[in-house]
Amino acid sequence: MAKTFFLPGAGGSADFWRPVATHLGLDGRLLAWPGLGNEPHRPDVNSVDDLVNMVLEGLDEPANIIAQSMGGHVAVKVALAAPEKVRRLVLTVTSGGVPVADLGGSDWRADYYAAYPAAARWIGEAREDLSARLGEIACPTLLLWGDSDPISPVAVGRRLEALLPDARLQVIEGGDHDLAITHAQDVAKLIARHLGDG
Repeated sequence: MAKTFFLPGAGGSADFWRPVATHLGLDGRLLAWPGLGNEPHRPDVNSVDDLVNMVLEGLDEPANIIAQSMGGHVAVKVALAAPEKVRRLVLTVTSGGVPVADLGGSDWRADYYAAYPAAARWIGEAREDLSARLGEIACPTLLLWGDSDPISPVAVGRRLEALLPDARLQVIEGGDHDLAITHAQDVAKLIARHLGDG
């Protein structure tokens, strides 16, 4: 089976995806983001592009990428930079490179810095509209959204579904921005089906 990379959101912790990985029975690569959340800073990580490079360095063969929130933006940039290295994508409650505020998403930054006062400041300034390039991503993509997420509402998932050539949106009732934790079993079942297709 192909390698699977799990990318967290701005919380930065590799543990975010552990419940889903456990349900999947996958020995995947759970990444942490230096300088985000409570993760220790690294002088060579100062931007989303540095996170993209971290992922690209680990991709020695086609892999599946499962990503949450800001990690989904990283995953999209990885798929654009090295399409031959991304077998399948799973994007959960992410911007995915589309302008979330235009689609009713709330501003998460004040709450984030209150929870993680030592987190890198660059993450709060990272904004990039990749809408015009999403049509280049040909790999099968599963979009997982909760119907109760104020940060990345379902409208964002619908926009991504319209822009990505081979995407399918699945909405989980009662799910919010942490649906991979609160609904880990349901999320794992949907991911297992997606990774097993074809």
